[in-house]
Amino acid sequence: MPTPATAGPPLAAPRVSVVIPNYNYARTLGLCLESVFSQTFPPYEVIVSDDASTDNSLQVAARFPCRIITSERNRGVSAARNAGIAASSGDIIFFLDSDEALALDAIKEALRLIAEDPQLGCVHGIIAPEPLIDDGPVEWYRTLHAHHWRKRAVGRTPTAYFAVAAVPRRVIDEVGWFDERLRDSEDVEYSERLCQRFDILLTDRVVAYHDEEHLLGRMLGEQFRRAQLLILFAAAHRSRPGALRANSGLGIATALLTLASLPLCCWMPVLSVVPALSVAAFALADTGLARFVRRRRGVMFLLYFLAIHLLVNVAIGVGAAVGLFRSMADRDFGRPSTRSAQETQWNAGS
Repeated sequence: MPTPATAGPPLAAPRVSVVIPNYNYARTLGLCLESVFSQTFPPYEVIVSDDASTDNSLQVAARFPCRIITSERNRGVSAARNAGIAASSGDIIFFLDSDEALALDAIKEALRLIAEDPQLGCVHGIIAPEPLIDDGPVEWYRTLHAHHWRKRAVGRTPTAYFAVAAVPRRVIDEVGWFDERLRDSEDVEYSERLCQRFDILLTDRVVAYHDEEHLLGRMLGEQFRRAQLLILFAAAHRSRPGALRANSGLGIATALLTLASLPLCCWMPVLSVVPALSVAAFALADTGLARFVRRRRGVMFLLYFLAIHLLVNVAIGVGAAVGLFRSMADRDFGRPSTRSAQETQWNAGS
């Protein structure tokens, strides 16, 4: 990467505060910070909000001219972002996850888009089609899928993802801060508040390289856990026109049908045609994705990709069903806090 920038932006330019929540991402934090200090538009300040990491994240961050704030205990990404907001003083808050590295002109492009349209409350970017660190085929699956569904959804949307996103401070002052009860799907809850007051833009002019999960079991567990909240507020948000969807309802339904029909093969072999047809329907549920993967990695990887994609959709479907059951058994399960951002207190120190 280029030599880190040290000069501040022109006086007439907006001041950009880059807020990086971090929890045990020492492996990628250095690449993340290097990309920030290499931007063609240098940020006014860079804040690493460390959420009680137990690795050497603080030592990595100390190698860069950034401000480090710490939490006494792990409180989740929402609390870490809020602590970063509280410590910042810029006109624009640029949120960046610590497992991502920005393309060189990401901040400049985000500022240009915000300047062109004062109604924009958030500009967020897409994931590059190559992983930040190549850890094998599972990571390539995640990276290609994440890039494709974002790329095809570029434009106005009611959904914001804050892994790489620029938000004017005046918008945060009006909409409020992140709900600290949510460790997963906090983006969707915030999007519901944000889209009712401001426009949201997903753009391919802002790009970040992401270090995705590379272990299959952990990746499936993450999908299962997050899907449990779908039936609550995420399902309502997904019904909004233009809302972002990483996976289609048809894909999830055919994946679950495949799983449910497998026992039929043992009971009556002739019925093996049912899961076979279900798999075929699943493969055809998103032909655009299949063509994209084949172009990028070839036919053999496409077959591997579809197998992993089937497992992911099963995990999502089962997770959503479990979430529905839990929400019926416990009315408080996963529901966002009703307290305002101003009522939340932070215990971060510099």
